[in-house]
Amino acid sequence: MSGLLKYAGSISINGSLLRDLPRKELAKKIAWLAQDVATPDELNGDLSVYDTVMLGRLPHQDWLHLPSSADHIIVEGVLKQTGVWELRLRPLQHLSGGERQRVLLARLLAVDSEILLMDEPLANLDPPHQAEFLDWQKILLSQGKTLVTVLHEIHFALRADHLVMLKKGKLHFSGPSQDPETHQALIELFDGRIYLEKLSNGWIALPR
Repeated sequence: MSGLLKYAGSISINGSLLRDLPRKELAKKIAWLAQDVATPDELNGDLSVYDTVMLGRLPHQDWLHLPSSADHIIVEGVLKQTGVWELRLRPLQHLSGGERQRVLLARLLAVDSEILLMDEPLANLDPPHQAEFLDWQKILLSQGKTLVTVLHEIHFALRADHLVMLKKGKLHFSGPSQDPETHQALIELFDGRIYLEKLSNGWIALPR
């Protein structure tokens, strides 16, 4: 979906084919977060947290131009939003796994794209920061953003609007997360080894 890998068929964004979009325009429209996607250079060098997050603004900058005042305002905002403002001057390599994950989330938000693709964004986050992430999702959705997230935490996945389930690399089921049919498909996906329980704040999956 990000256009990074070859694919069959076609993908369109607001009526425009993905393959027809210039790379820079695509980088503005889609932000992607892989699992702990810090590069070896970032982890082995002295790149600061602030500069790491500023990389998210590159699609909006002209070649060899310094970041604008608007770029700095956005970076400061997402650093504070993700709770890593106090770490802004520290090298990325000196952070814990959870701190680094929040920095990478901040870089994702700094792109300010229409579509956010995330692979296991809750990895390395403790429960309070996982809860904060869910709050960020609600804010982003209220701003008209589209979020596509790969999750293994079933109870968090059930808070999404729509679930797409894969089994052995193929589509198992796709449907609204609150539909009984979706819940049954989810149970079947795990060969009946889980059951769903409704709580006051949503659904959770428990082992049988």
